[in-house]
Amino acid sequence: MPSNASSTRRAGVLAAVIGLAVFACYNANGREIGSYDSQPAKYTTVQLVAHRSFMLDTIVGRQPVLRDRIGFAIARDGHIRSAYSVAPPVLAWLPSEILAATRLVPPRPSNAGMYAKVAASLLVTLAVVFVFFAARWRTNNSWAALIALGFGLGTNAWPTASQTLWQHESTLAGLALAVLCLAPPAARLNTGRLWLAAAGLGIAGAARYQVAPTVLVLALSVFARRRRTHDAVALLPVIACAAAMIGVNTMWFGHPLGALARLEATLHPQIHNVSGPISTSPWMGALGLLISPSRGLLVFSPVVTVALAGFGAMRREGWQGDLRWCAMAAAAQFGLYASYSVWWGGHTYGPRYLIDLLPLLVPLAAAGTGALRASRFARAAAGTALAWSIALAATGAFCYPAEAWNTNPTEVDRNHERLWDWGDPQFVRCWRTGLSPQNMGLLPRNRPAR
Repeated sequence: MPSNASSTRRAGVLAAVIGLAVFACYNANGREIGSYDSQPAKYTTVQLVAHRSFMLDTIVGRQPVLRDRIGFAIARDGHIRSAYSVAPPVLAWLPSEILAATRLVPPRPSNAGMYAKVAASLLVTLAVVFVFFAARWRTNNSWAALIALGFGLGTNAWPTASQTLWQHESTLAGLALAVLCLAPPAARLNTGRLWLAAAGLGIAGAARYQVAPTVLVLALSVFARRRRTHDAVALLPVIACAAAMIGVNTMWFGHPLGALARLEATLHPQIHNVSGPISTSPWMGALGLLISPSRGLLVFSPVVTVALAGFGAMRREGWQGDLRWCAMAAAAQFGLYASYSVWWGGHTYGPRYLIDLLPLLVPLAAAGTGALRASRFARAAAGTALAWSIALAATGAFCYPAEAWNTNPTEVDRNHERLWDWGDPQFVRCWRTGLSPQNMGLLPRNRPAR
């Protein structure tokens, strides 16, 4: 990374510009893109701001239709709480508190979408800024900016993670922080960086338990790169976050994973038409995650293939750098999601699950910029991939779910063959349907009175 003061100032200014531009893009559609799974988190955030409570009894009392949704679970004390992690609402509390302090958006259920959208877009914007600085360890400001923009605007970080509060936004912020702090050479991994990296890993793991493989691999990388047993102390934030979540889950639902086990048991056979959470054909899941016309990462975000250019640097660097560890974490996480029976992620736009891998690809992409600069063809291919990726991400942000692809002509969770239908890809349906009528729905004049 350049060390002189002027370069550092330029990088700071560029990071601020990138952050503002990305945040503006995330909010340009003027709406929250919620989901079945995101409702508990946003209402919990409102309850935290308004009543300093995690209980959702009054919310469900006002909207009885929520009582039948499994995301709203009855805890051991008889109160209704979110069946998902409370970490995202906790992270969203501060920006939501600031929003409420303006008195323009009072903390009431009708404003839950605004709280969710602002908090999620801020967290993902923060992740983009972390990505920029992480990439700077291996490349210059210009290429780091392109990597950050590809990450923030050329993937499902835009149409999915930034659009509402559920789990992905918190996971991206936590993992991007960890990747940034672990990016320097082993000799420069001081205690402060390790503590911050562990905090990021703890946040990511607490927000989304499914990223445990990534958290484990990156935590182990600290010992392997530094070879100092006393570095275990620096991992206390990971342990603290895990202990806190286990404690809360056990207290509320009597299980270390909370209501997750009960939720999964209900979702899979009744909603997703599969027998259990683990697939008997993980290779099909792996192919789907990569090349399904409506869920494939390489279809929606081919810009991620830039990371392949960093494999040469990864082989030369060995296990003392971060590249191999990030690649191993990405492979482990991909293997977990490929083994899911519901690898397509339910009702969503594009490859939702693989959002969690994106920060891990950043160091590889940055390490590969030298190879890209050396080849005009490679630069042209990367530029084309970036343009396509941004176009499809913007399509989701401004058009989904008006195209109703997940339910029309048949329910995708019941008719899985639709995931392989090249005659009706989700993004093409979006193009044909056009802009969603829900755009600008968060503006006061467009919201229904309550």
